[in-house]
Amino acid sequence: MEFKDYYSILGVAPTASKEEIKKSYRRLARKYHPDVSKEKDAEARFKALGEAYEVLSDAGKRAEYDQIRSLGAGNAYRTGGSAGRGDEEMARQFSDFFESIFGGTGKNSGAAQRGPFQEHRSGGWGGSQRRRGRDLAYNLALFLEEAKQGVQRQIKLRPHETGAFGNSGAQTRTLNVKIPAGVVAGQRIRLAGQGEPGVGGGAAGDLYLEMELAPHPLFEVDGKNLSLNLPITPWEAALGTRVTVPTLEGPVTMTIPKGSTSGRKLRLKGKGLGKQPPGDLLVTLQVTVPTEHSETAEALYRQLAQVQKDFNPRKRLETQAS
Repeated sequence: MEFKDYYSILGVAPTASKEEIKKSYRRLARKYHPDVSKEKDAEARFKALGEAYEVLSDAGKRAEYDQIRSLGAGNAYRTGGSAGRGDEEMARQFSDFFESIFGGTGKNSGAAQRGPFQEHRSGGWGGSQRRRGRDLAYNLALFLEEAKQGVQRQIKLRPHETGAFGNSGAQTRTLNVKIPAGVVAGQRIRLAGQGEPGVGGGAAGDLYLEMELAPHPLFEVDGKNLSLNLPITPWEAALGTRVTVPTLEGPVTMTIPKGSTSGRKLRLKGKGLGKQPPGDLLVTLQVTVPTEHSETAEALYRQLAQVQKDFNPRKRLETQAS
């Protein structure tokens, strides 16, 4: 199994701050997102970026990974270069490496120090008394598209199962779970009887899936609402137009009102997350000026400056400063 250098995958130094890691992830995720990228290995690279971000953005996972990395564990994991591997093989190798450290599969992992689940102490174990098994909580990270539309996932659990005489051992369980459309960050889904087994004939505990949302290359999340910065040209802002806007359900057409300015917010109702009712997509306009102009364009700008010479957007500032 090849050691994966998550810092190299994200293009950051091992001393990078959490904000630097997030910034690099968003930039690369936008480049390799399968819906927009033309790179041949975009899907595999996108999955690798998500895996690297999940580890390095979590203080616990990052500390554990850094410890392994500092001890030279890369040599122990390295089995050869990745040249020639197909996309599917590359993605599988990333998952195998992640699982070998954190006990989960790719984006489905949870707490780094205790495997992919946390324990809810609603039940007890040990001894020969009849006891209900513990509840478990599993942190399940989803892409925004999956949260919006629903998804089926396979997760692996390694709970410490206790026998009749109190002995315990790690036993892997694989579950196929169905996440309904419209979940939001922090939402919990209860799977009855899928927690720790009971002791002495006691009932099994429950498993709680706790939803987490992975960063998206285009959208920011605020509860149920999503936000998007939309660049437009000066003439689109001045004259008004209709433009195509990406959403989690596919592109839609939106009207830019005549006379719009940078910072103006437009709302696409129901294009956010959640349900009953769903949140909205808040689009913030960013008027973007070309960095290079032809002679014809410059002449038109000069003509516009003469026609609009009475317009001074700094007039209020100048008045206050005088």
